[in-house]
Formats: sequence, structure tokens, C-alpha cells
Amino acid sequence: MNIWVFAQEAAGVPTSGTLELLTKARSLVADGGHVTAFVGGDATAIAASLGEHGATKVYATGDLGGKLPGVAVSAAMKAVIDGGDVPDLIVFPQTTEGRDIIARLSVKLDRTALTNNTGISIEGATVSVTTPIFGGNTLVTTTFTGSGPFLATFRPKSFAAESAGGAAAEVVAAPVPELGATGAAAVTAVHVEESTGPKLDEAAIVVSGGRGLGEAAKYEMVETLAKLLKGAPGASRAIVDAGWVPYSYQVGQTGKVVKPTVYIAAGISGATQHMVGMKGAKNIIAINKDKEAPIFGIADLGIVGDVHKVLPKLIEALQGR
Repeated sequence: MNIWVFAQEAAGVPTSGTLELLTKARSLVADGGHVTAFVGGDATAIAASLGEHGATKVYATGDLGGKLPGVAVSAAMKAVIDGGDVPDLIVFPQTTEGRDIIARLSVKLDRTALTNNTGISIEGATVSVTTPIFGGNTLVTTTFTGSGPFLATFRPKSFAAESAGGAAAEVVAAPVPELGATGAAAVTAVHVEESTGPKLDEAAIVVSGGRGLGEAAKYEMVETLAKLLKGAPGASRAIVDAGWVPYSYQVGQTGKVVKPTVYIAAGISGATQHMVGMKGAKNIIAINKDKEAPIFGIADLGIVGDVHKVLPKLIEALQGR
């Protein structure tokens, strides 16, 4: 089984989703085959890390010159496949770029793409993926039929990223073919939101606030507590939609999926779409004055109380340590 992983980088290092997929791919080819990373751009800076996590080779398109990666990378992948290197499976992170590339490649190869998965199994040449539906209440297993390359995307935190200590992967050029008018679209500006502390989807501790906070100004308590715990602040969709905090803070099915060691839900009732995004946390602490709130159904520790009284006391105790 030969597997390609679409690899992304941020600030000169592979994204956590990339390393998670490489680790999983490495385990799937343990009995033979190899793992190849495919990079849209220059892979020089990340080849060592990709190799440490299981890639033995890296295809790199080289500088895309500001062009949108979806068109360029899918065309480069198709060119390599047409050249004779045909993988059995290509996996992508469930990101904006990953979804764009897999959609275009699906058309180019005339292959089905299965998206939004959380699990995968391989028996011989049979590849099956697991997908949560109905807000994560039901898991569906789908098996690819026909011949590869099979195409699939996976949610972040579906697998654990673990280094295998491998050597730097060999970098092989995968030039982008002539794209014509299709490749004319370019990125004209990029806005990077200012942030401090760990990233929400990578933090070991996440403190999230919900509608129970009452007003936007009270979200400051969530940010203060997260900072004291060296964690990241998060939010429910309700307060994101209300404009209290940016979308980048949203935890849930339509936001970020997090799996921290500790997740504190302050004033969050526990809508299904929110719980899909955080129920994988190792320890869940819920604070809500409604003892019937659904969040208590998955909490390891439930505090029935007014968030406006509980959080200040907790902050005071931490500041006094």
C-alpha cells in the first residue's frame, strides 16, 4: 500500500494535521509500501520533519508565485500520476486547501472522494473510512470499490502525531503543468489574525465561553482564565454568531475540533454541534447554572452554579498561587 499525504506548512513548520496524517499513514504501511508527502510550494524547510513522521519522499511543486494552490497542486498531482507513480490512497487534512485540491483531483482522476472522516482501516487492498453523521451520534463505515487512487479527507485530531525519528525525506520536483486561464487566480492579500498563547486546536487546555456569560464584555473572564492556565480561549457558535468573538474561536462541528487534556465549558449548554467539536477531550469540566444542561452528560466534572460567581473565584485562586 502506497499512500500520499497532502502536506501543509505554517510559519516554516508542518501543520499538526499534516503530522497526524503522516503518523497514521506510517502505521498503515507498516507491512510494506511507503508514505509520500506532497507539498504545494518549497519543501526544503520541512523535509526533515516530514521524514521524522514517516515520509520517505516528498513531491514539491516549488514556489507557486502567489497562485491559488487548489488548481496548481491538483494539476501537479495528476501529472505525477500520469507519469507512472500511482498511489493506492491519497489523504488530505479537512482544511480549505485540502477540500479544494481533493475536489479538483476527484474530477481529474474520475475517482470518488470521501470527506470529513475520522477513521481509516486497510485490509489487504480494501480501504474503508469512518465518518460521523447526525452531529457525531452515528458512525458510518464506507469502503472504496474499484481501483485507486482512493481519495479521502480527515478531520483534525482524528489521529495522534508521533515522531518515528526517521531521516529527512528525499525532495523530488513535481512541476506544475501549464494551467492556462484556469490558473490565473492569485492571492492578493493575506490577513493573519493576531494571537498570543497556544493555538486553539493544539492547546493542552481550552477554556470556552457560551451564551451563559450574558454579554460580550464578560468573555474577558474566559480569556483571563485561559491565560492563567497557559491554555487557549474558545467559544460556542452562539456567541460567535452574536459577534462577541471572532469565528476563529469557535469550537464545534462548523468550527475547530479540539482534543485537549482539559476542556472547561463556561456557560455552554451543550448543543450537539458544539459537543462534536470537544467531546474527545480527556477531561471535561462544565460550569452551568442549569443542572439539566446537556453538557453535563459528557462532563467528567460538573459544577452547577453561576458562571459569574465561579469563574472569578477560580481566577482569584489561580492568581493567588
